[in-house]
Amino acid sequence: MALDRRSLLGAAAALPALGGLPFRSARAQAANTIKIGVLNDGSGMYRDIAGETAAVCARQAVADFGNQGFNVEVLHADHQNKPDVGSNIARQWIDQNGVDVLLDVTTSSVALAVNDICREKNKVHINSGAATSDLTGAKCSPNTVHWTYDTWMLAHSTGAAMVKAGGDSWYFITADYAFGHALERDTGNFVKQAGGQVLGAVRSPFPGTTDFSSFLVQAQASRAKVIGFANAGTDTINCIKQAAEFGITRRGTKLAALLMFLTDVHSLGLATANGLVCTETFYWDMNEATRRFTAKVRPNMGAIYPTMTQAGCYAGTLHYLKAVKAMGVAAAKASGVEAVNRMKALPTSDDCFGQGSIRADGRKLHPAYLFEVKKPEESKHAWDYYKLLGTTPTDEAFRPLTAGGCSLIRA
Repeated sequence: MALDRRSLLGAAAALPALGGLPFRSARAQAANTIKIGVLNDGSGMYRDIAGETAAVCARQAVADFGNQGFNVEVLHADHQNKPDVGSNIARQWIDQNGVDVLLDVTTSSVALAVNDICREKNKVHINSGAATSDLTGAKCSPNTVHWTYDTWMLAHSTGAAMVKAGGDSWYFITADYAFGHALERDTGNFVKQAGGQVLGAVRSPFPGTTDFSSFLVQAQASRAKVIGFANAGTDTINCIKQAAEFGITRRGTKLAALLMFLTDVHSLGLATANGLVCTETFYWDMNEATRRFTAKVRPNMGAIYPTMTQAGCYAGTLHYLKAVKAMGVAAAKASGVEAVNRMKALPTSDDCFGQGSIRADGRKLHPAYLFEVKKPEESKHAWDYYKLLGTTPTDEAFRPLTAGGCSLIRA
């Protein structure tokens, strides 16, 4: 069929309109899409604690939330435990990729840097993996929710229990960065308040330390009744293994793993880890709800079972999406502060932590559980590692609201 001049001009005029449709569609889709960036250690000492599995748990929360009229995209990146790397990723995600939420952010030094960026950019920071209690204290932000645990809670539960059991003199082996310093500080305060004493501390370079023998010798020479490991992940694993090789516990010295995860126990094995006491806020075999959650995520987790950090990513994502539904996507994307305010206004409820709430300082509240690692003969099935020693109720588990120095709290 021949085309005359008028037909050709008409076809040409239609091209921009037709070409604009996909652009407008993409823009509309972006406006109706919530983007969650899971930022954590994907390859280093905290990879089993967090890693890609944290993103798996966030995606499970998206699936469980269901189709509520908007799209949700979950990204994952490895910050390598370096604040500069984490900061660069966070800024790129927000400025170029339109990310609305920074989730997990293991490693306290990275978390504190991202905390500032989210406040500057008015985005949401839901932290599950970093422990420093400063996130709801001196460094609190209206953009941040600290979900799973913190150094004050760990010190209050594990530290206080050890002192009560007779461990009234301590020596710390501390990871030399924000997390280790905060954990040593908070635990040391509890030891002193209970009438005990801190005999000393040694700081181990972070990251990269694998040989703790010289630090253990210094700790043993102090004659402290308790050696407190103010570290986590493979640092804790190596400390406990090397302490066992030196026979330190056979001489009556107690080991306090102030932050230990289920995956650490698995790496150590029950023959080495049995008898250790630790605090967690989630354990996969705690009740029917935690087992239900675990059954859903396990097929996508490889050989490991979920840690409390990964469970926090699930629960934090689910609650954030409830807030988005309540306030609308446009409003949630426009203001991280308002999204966090809505999260604080809504009661929390999920299979991992049960019922709870978020305080004005951003602290997520739920119980804390003191566990003892089982002996090999006590374990009845795969990953059956803990027996419950005690529960710290929700209203006692975390630092009192007015005691942290958070600027969001009016005296």
